[in-house]
Order: sequence, then C-alpha cells, then structure tokens
Amino acid sequence: MRKLLAILVCKALRIAGKLVGKGSSLPGKYALKLCPDILRRVELPRHIIAVTGSNGKTSTVEMIAAILRAGGKTVVYNEEGSNQIEGVTTLVLSHASLSGKVRADVLLIESDERYAARSFRFFHPTAFVITNLYRDQLTRNGHPEWVYDAILPAIHPETTLVLNADDPLSACFARGGNAVKWFGLEQCAVSQSAPSGVYHDGAHCPVCRAPMTYDYAHYNHIGAYRCAACGHARPTPDYAATAVDLDGGSLTLDGGVTVQLAFRSIYNVYNILAAYAVCRETGVAAETAAETISGYVLKNGRVQTFRLGNHRGTLLTSKHENSIAYDTNLRYVTSAKADCAVLVIVDAVSRKYFTSETSWLWDIDFDLLAAPHVKRVILSGAYSNDLAQRFSFSAVKNWTVIPDIATAAAALREDGSEDVYVITCFSDRDKLLAHVEKEG
Repeated sequence: MRKLLAILVCKALRIAGKLVGKGSSLPGKYALKLCPDILRRVELPRHIIAVTGSNGKTSTVEMIAAILRAGGKTVVYNEEGSNQIEGVTTLVLSHASLSGKVRADVLLIESDERYAARSFRFFHPTAFVITNLYRDQLTRNGHPEWVYDAILPAIHPETTLVLNADDPLSACFARGGNAVKWFGLEQCAVSQSAPSGVYHDGAHCPVCRAPMTYDYAHYNHIGAYRCAACGHARPTPDYAATAVDLDGGSLTLDGGVTVQLAFRSIYNVYNILAAYAVCRETGVAAETAAETISGYVLKNGRVQTFRLGNHRGTLLTSKHENSIAYDTNLRYVTSAKADCAVLVIVDAVSRKYFTSETSWLWDIDFDLLAAPHVKRVILSGAYSNDLAQRFSFSAVKNWTVIPDIATAAAALREDGSEDVYVITCFSDRDKLLAHVEKEG
C-alpha cells in the first residue's frame, strides 16, 4: 500500500510541477517520506546505466540517451539534471506503472558524485560510467580524493565500471576487482609533453604518493601517467580515440570510425568517448553510435550561439568552483583563429548554497587569454572586482571591468564586429542571454 501511495503522490506532484516549470526533485522527496525503501520495491529494466564524475555528466548522459534510442532501445533518464536521490526517485516513479514496473529497456541516471551511495542503496547499476574526478566545488566537496571515497560505497561487485583510463584518480576504482571497460585518448596532435594548468593534481600517485611521471598529457593532468614506485599506470583503453583534429572538427574512434565534432573541444572528445564506450557495451553497433553523435549538438544549453549587434557570439557554460571546466573553455577560445572579445561573468557563485568564496578563481589559467587574437576582455557581475584582482596577476593586460551585465552587453553591442565569447556558469547564463538575440 505504501508503494502504491508513493507512486501516486510522485506522479501527481510531477504533473503539477511540470505545469509551473518545476518539480524534478520534490515529488521524489515526498515519495521517499511515504516509503523510504521505494527504490527497492520497484521493478527496474535489465540495463541500468549510471554516470557520475566532476565534469561532463549531463552532456555524456544526453549523448548516451541519443545513441541508445538510435539503436532501437527505449530510454528514460533525468533530462532536467536533478541528480541526487530525490531526483532519481522522481525519475523512476514517474516512469513506473502503478504496480511499480519501469517501462523502458534502459534506465539512465545522472548521479551526483557525493550522493551516489544514497541513490544506489537499494539497487545497483549494471554499468557505471565515471567520467573524471577533479578539484571541484571545494566548499562542499573538499579534495577530489574525498569525492573518490564518497563514490566508492556506491559501487556494487556486479557492476561493470566504464572508466577514464587517462585520469589517474578515476582509474583507482578498478582496484576493487570489478569488471572494467576503459576509454581513453591516444597520443595525438593535441597532446602535450607535460601536464598544464596553474596547479598539478596529478603530480603524485594517488595510490602510493610517489612522484608521477607523464609520457604525455591532453589537458591538465589527464593523459598517460605512470608511477615507478607502485606501478599504477594508464591502462590500455578498450575504446580509444586514436586521432583528433580539432581544427578540422573530426575524431577517429578505434582506428576506423569517424565522428564529426559540433563542438571542437578536447572536453567534448572525452564525453563522446564515455558515451560511445558504454553504448557499445550495451549492444549498440559502432556505426550507429558514431552516426548518432557525429555533428551532435547538445540540447542542454551548455554551448549556445547568439547575435549581439554586429557580433556573432558563443556562450560557453563553465562550472563555477571548477577550474578545469574554465580552463577547457578558455582553451577553446584561444584555439580560435579570428579576432574576438571575451566576456567573463561571475554574478553568483553557486545555485545550491550561499558562499562568496572565490579562491577558486586563482586556480583558473586565465593566462590562456593572453593571445594576440583576443582583442579585449570584459569582466562583469557581482564578483567582477574579485575577477579584476585575479586578472591583475595574470599575463592579460587588455581587460576592463563593467560590473553590470546589461551594461557590459550594451558596450559590446555598440562597438565592433569581432566574435564574442561569453564564459560564465549555469546560474548566470540567462542573465546574459536576456540581452542578446538568440540564433535560429
């Protein structure tokens, strides 16, 4: 009886929430109050895929869903990104019959890394994708190794892990004895001889703390690592990107499958790799996976194009308190060839909790903007003075401060015609989009 009541309440609140544009976690919250073990009592699909990690969860999940559907499978997933246990419960019960059977071939779950153990207390994924573990939201997450420890209890012995071979910390999950499938990027044109960025979290082995050696790195500390002391080293990927041409916008998988890149970022390469690997493990043909994600444009709004006066603009959403997310988007800007202006907005630090802590700005490699084609940089938002302090210690000299976002947008609209790149977070992107003309 409690199961039926929980399902009915969740469905009713979900319908009501959609009418007002909310309600992705609240229905699950009340369902859990009525029946705390409801996720044990429902009948789930044979394939349950979970995705977690510091960065790339939402984009990877969206691509997995697209590939699986192209492969003829019915998929339900938390499209709104509500990824803690309440959101997972809403997802499951919203797609369950009154008897508690989820009607799908695949249940696909984006999971917050800190809360994965709670979400998977009563059931376990058949495949668990872990994209990466970085320095991320230190106010709530502390060190990446603390996040590693938080994820560990969520891993069931029967779960197949799909791991990033190029991330030395994520690779440690294989030490538990689970079946593992690896994805990674082989040495290519974008590889560097050593890790980059203003800090180096991969300097020491996460297993024995001895110094780590790198044969090459793709960005920050992601690459081909090895520890001479204990032998912890990059494994050979089961699914590999064997060639990348970011300028030409192409990616070669497993030496023979070509994917065209809608977003020419090394970050996108890894998201595609993760999605490709788990879908292949779920029975989708390589050609189907490649065809689906070739030229795929994400629908989650992480990258958007717009017009601002005579400027063509690109909004690159970065995750606040996550320097690698910023570094990746900064590299995208510096890889462009045409003259451009850059607008950096920090108007709210977090959507979920109050903090005015901005030490993470010092972890971002803003020196990347000291490129000849970056003609001007505008710093805006409530924390523009914090940005200005950080930029005063950078190699970038052509920056100005315009605290009000509307005024900053107007200043760009009235002057020039170069490309514009806007780098900001989920919380602040709509504050900019309200002052531009959307394309399409």
